[in-house]
Parts: sequence; structure tokens; C-alpha cells
Amino acid sequence: MVRRRAATRSVRRPARHGRHGREDRSPVVRPPLLPLETREERFDFAVGSAAEFLRSAWPELRDVSFEVGAMPPASDDDGIPRWTIHPDEQRIVLYRLPIERLSHLHREDDLHRRMMIEGAVFRAAAEYLDRDPWDLGPERFRYF
Repeated sequence: MVRRRAATRSVRRPARHGRHGREDRSPVVRPPLLPLETREERFDFAVGSAAEFLRSAWPELRDVSFEVGAMPPASDDDGIPRWTIHPDEQRIVLYRLPIERLSHLHREDDLHRRMMIEGAVFRAAAEYLDRDPWDLGPERFRYF
């Protein structure tokens, strides 16, 4: 003989309750936090670390000021300059927006972006010293 259970009606909870009769829950994903550092700060850090390396490796660059500007005052015959060299003032000015926006990366990530910025610092310093950029730090580029 088969016993049948008595049909019980399921009681629906009011809509204001969440799972297991609890009140509404807080969302799992919170509002996005502000970035810990901005693009400008990352750019300044990359320029500063490359400049410190160059200053320690080359005595000719110890008194040179590496500065960051947003945009160059004007374009030249070659287009928009990425940096300006002032040898009489011992100053190199790197322009953040042209370096970040006009350089083409084959991979969009933080490492390649930083390598692109450091490459611009090395090329500007090489132009200041009238040398090849590879001569400034050959051991820095040996990855093999």
C-alpha cells in the first residue's frame, strides 16, 4: 500500500524579506573605489625612476633636471614633440600627453606602458648627451 502525504500549502513570505526570511541584504559589489594612484602619478614615478637610474650611471646627467609637462607649447616640422631639450639650462622636459597618447603599444598593460615611458626618458637623455639610447644602459635591456 502506498501512503500519500497530505498536500500542504507552501506559505509565501512577504516580498520585503530576502532569503531565509531575513531583511534585504547589502549588495555584494560595492561602489568602485577611487584609484590608488592616477595616470599622472604613475607617469611621474616612471620618469623619476628612469631619471634616477640615468643620473647614477652618467655623471653628465647628475645636475640635469627632468621635468614633466602636459603638452608642448607648439608642434614643429616633425609633428608634436614628446620632449624638449634645454642644454643651456640643464633641463629636459618630457610631455606626458603626447608620450601616452601618440605612442603605439602592441600590448595595453601597465608593464608596456611603463617601458614606453622609460624609453622616452632614455631617448631624451640620449639626445641631451648626443649618444645612442642603447649606450646609456645596455645592462638594463639584457633580458636573456
